[in-house]
Amino acid sequence: MKQYTDIVFDIDGTLLDTERTGVLSLLQTVKELTGRDMTYQEGYEYFGTPSARASRELGFSNAARFAEVWEEHFQELMYMVKPFPGVEQLLADVKKAGRRVGVVTSRSRFEFSYDPTMRLWMAFFNKVVCSEDSARHKPFPDPMLAYMKAVGAVPETTLFVGDTVHDWQCGHAAGCDFAHADWFARGQQGIQAEYRFSDASGLRQILGL
Repeated sequence: MKQYTDIVFDIDGTLLDTERTGVLSLLQTVKELTGRDMTYQEGYEYFGTPSARASRELGFSNAARFAEVWEEHFQELMYMVKPFPGVEQLLADVKKAGRRVGVVTSRSRFEFSYDPTMRLWMAFFNKVVCSEDSARHKPFPDPMLAYMKAVGAVPETTLFVGDTVHDWQCGHAAGCDFAHADWFARGQQGIQAEYRFSDASGLRQILGL
């Protein structure tokens, strides 16, 4: 098994089960601002997408207002959010093994810092890259490049772990291998990853832990 010096994680849908919170809060936002009813699948297409990009693609001219309302509804539904089983211990073990642990997320710095689980896990992370930290966001490579530049990592020994096609495109564009977090066993979803797992033990095997 290939050894990686740096293991970089997406948050939503990868470390934390935030899918229902993220998608349902988006549906509520679109309904409130336009009166339009979106299906869950339509909303899922924007899961893990920065709010500025989602607002643009959904046709909202006032991106700030869209982001504000979405965040309000997201916070209302935060009670649904929980870590995926085994993730916290895995992070601790990766850190204990002497690997660098990073985060590359589409969340803003405020959204990241507001999350109670992320505050508890900060000691695990060597570097956190949020949406403000790169000129372009996923699927462009900029966030992963920002992480590697900050810690002195190289693509050949950096693994990006994420759950969406945007994560995969970002990681591959930066020259990194990708591990697909397929917690709900949806299958490839067009993601040609080097690795795929559906539980923490599967990721442990990939990481040689």
